Amino acid sequence: MNTQPGGIGRTLKEWIFTTDHKRVGVLYLIGSLAAFVIAGLMALLIRIELAEVGATITTSSTYNVWLYFHGAAMILAFQIPALTGFFANYFIPLMIGARDVAFPRLNALSVWLFWMAIVLALLTFVIPNPPDIMWTGYPPYSTTYTPGNTAFYTFTVLLFGFSSIAGGVNLITTIVKMRAPGMGWNQLNIFVWCILGAFILQLIFVPVLGSAVTMLSFDKYLGTSFFSPAAGGDVLLYQNLFWFYSHPAVYVIFLPFIGVVFEIVSTFARQRPFNYKVAVYGGIFGTVLISGEVWVHHLFTSGMPGWIRTGMMVTTLLISIPVGLMMISLAGTLYKGAIEYRTPMLYGVGFIFLFLIGGLTGIPHAMVSLDLHLQDTHFVVAHFHYVMAVAGTFSIFGGVYYYLPKITGRMYSEGLGKLGFWVTFVGVNITFFAMFIVGLRGMPRRYFDYSQFPELEGLHQIQTYGAYIIALGFAITFIAWIHALVAGEKATGNPWGSKSLEWFTPETPPGHGNWGPELPKISEDWTPYDYGEK
Repeated sequence: MNTQPGGIGRTLKEWIFTTDHKRVGVLYLIGSLAAFVIAGLMALLIRIELAEVGATITTSSTYNVWLYFHGAAMILAFQIPALTGFFANYFIPLMIGARDVAFPRLNALSVWLFWMAIVLALLTFVIPNPPDIMWTGYPPYSTTYTPGNTAFYTFTVLLFGFSSIAGGVNLITTIVKMRAPGMGWNQLNIFVWCILGAFILQLIFVPVLGSAVTMLSFDKYLGTSFFSPAAGGDVLLYQNLFWFYSHPAVYVIFLPFIGVVFEIVSTFARQRPFNYKVAVYGGIFGTVLISGEVWVHHLFTSGMPGWIRTGMMVTTLLISIPVGLMMISLAGTLYKGAIEYRTPMLYGVGFIFLFLIGGLTGIPHAMVSLDLHLQDTHFVVAHFHYVMAVAGTFSIFGGVYYYLPKITGRMYSEGLGKLGFWVTFVGVNITFFAMFIVGLRGMPRRYFDYSQFPELEGLHQIQTYGAYIIALGFAITFIAWIHALVAGEKATGNPWGSKSLEWFTPETPPGHGNWGPELPKISEDWTPYDYGEK
């Protein structure tokens, strides 16, 4: 067999038919980064269009297609697959001392379902009547008024959903049943706990989204009336079903990306996570427990009874407690740490800054009296991008830098890595802080033309300049990764001096089976964060 050091195959056949969890993880990474690039280009086109009042470079229907692809691809094709596909597949078996995942063939099926969904989504730009229903697919527009292909949207979402369910069954079983001899629950990496929580959420809520989008196509093409008020249906039923999944999906993204940041911060601060058990049992599983009870704050302006608004306001405020416990744990891990600001750590600290802005600006959305004025404005868009889109992307990029030596056996350029971070960090704050201001001044989201708000044109231009800076930062980052693959210096097996198990495989990159003839044996006092007491 033609292999690279560590057993990573070079031939196309090996990659297509692989069941090795590491190759499956890399396939997820390639697909998610491809989706990120295309969705990022859509975002840039949106910002160019909004730089001036009136139509400039496109039509309203094409603008809707850009919005649809940007939102759906960034969430369903980039962030969730990168976190629960790449990071989870590649590193969970290594972190728990397993040779592979529990069901390798099911794992291979999940990644190819994901790739089928990626290809299908890209066909949006070549098929007649592409979906122009945003990423939410709200009726009655998606079922009655648009000529766009709603079934195309439905099938794409279902493919992503089937892929995620297959991955969830696999990784949960792997964590529960395949830990190395002697490894107890309180010896798991926080990232492992986060993946366990995220997949519990996926298995509970993805079927709800699948049912909702299927009913959408039934209404449009088969004559049913689930969401048609004229025939006894209810359009708000779809919104409730959609957000019953899509708000927990926020935590499906949040849990893995804060898990990645915990691994980075612990390593570069040389500290054990502060209040490990509180972060795990109070933070992670508190989030899992409450996340299904907060979706209605997305519908506060949809004509619901006041008592429902009050109840959901309380639960939305309540979920800030477990999330806050995890953020306090991160901050406590930094306290008095011997911090080394390498590129992954910059992304980790940048994540904390961005997530705090996003989280603190999200609290007003829990308050009905404030949310009634802010909902569906650009303030919501800015909040969401800070708390999820940008913070999550910083976590993913920091994690790629952190694990690049383990995956490739090569080191990246520290200069290029830091330059890409700072350019991107400046760009995102220019863009999305200005977006808060236009939102507070009443700019509605999803508007193609804002002629009724001509006074906001200057702020929109600032956002567009910020988007250009973000694009430059991302380009530098991709150049840094390519440079590492082509000309990076050879990495040692554990360049960061981490205590976590994934850095102690016999080979770098890890070979087939990960551990050679014998699995690691874990002692009672072992911890993946053995940097001293905390």
